[in-house]
Amino acid sequence: MITGDVSTSTIEILLVEDNPGDVRLTREVLREGRFRNNLHVCGDGEQALEFLRLRGPYARAVRPDLVLLDLNLPRKDGREVLAEVKADPDLRSIPIVVLTTSASEQDVLHSYRLHANSFITKPVDLDQFVRVVNGIQSFWLEIARLPGPPANND
Repeated sequence: MITGDVSTSTIEILLVEDNPGDVRLTREVLREGRFRNNLHVCGDGEQALEFLRLRGPYARAVRPDLVLLDLNLPRKDGREVLAEVKADPDLRSIPIVVLTTSASEQDVLHSYRLHANSFITKPVDLDQFVRVVNGIQSFWLEIARLPGPPANND
């Protein structure tokens, strides 16, 4: 979790992606980036929701500062994950970047209607993919200010 200066903090990132090649490449790009991060990976939407809700095998998981979410996932697709996260008062403040192969205007519009924080179509070219992940990292970890956990008002 981010506390204080992002350049000295470790950023917790949840990647929800079922393609092992994209997971490996994203991990490598983030490892070489300027910001220390812990990349957590869930391969389907149900695992992602368990991770975010700290349930089952993820009971001791950390709250991510940022979620990178594919739309086309097994078991529960990214659209359903996005809708559930943004409907949950404890989770809705976590920024979600939709990172998907879809270039469909319908997917873009639907994702923003579900309150995605951004929508990025994954390029198929390796160099462009590296630029995209670096751009996400630069914007979300250097320019934008990420929220901390919600205050407990009980």
